[in-house]
Amino acid sequence: QVQLVESGGGLVQAGGSLRLSCAASGYRFNNYAMGWFRQAPGKEREFVASISWNGGSINVADSVKGRFTISRDAAKNTVYLQMNNLKPDDTAVYYCARGRTVFARIGARDYDYWGQGTQVTVSS
Repeated sequence: QVQLVESGGGLVQAGGSLRLSCAASGYRFNNYAMGWFRQAPGKEREFVASISWNGGSINVADSVKGRFTISRDAAKNTVYLQMNNLKPDDTAVYYCARGRTVFARIGARDYDYWGQGTQVTVSS
């Protein structure tokens, strides 16, 4: 069965960095796009970044553009989210998700499997 397991979250001071990982299993990793979303308390889940099946196409939300980078490693069946210059507004639970196709999309409806999430807390 499809499994997505996030790791790398934690507590960091504003201006710091974290790298989130999402290990995928149970399907052919290279056949699907991947995405990262986040949800802060009291807010709706929002798109963060997505990457196509081969990494050739990437989307990044305006709120994190220039600070966050998404990448994938086919050999490790893993997708990453490098987060730099973190801000308190980045505090949220971060989820990785598998796309329904090979294309990098920005809508949650375009993803069919989700990880359990990892907490990121940025202190001011």
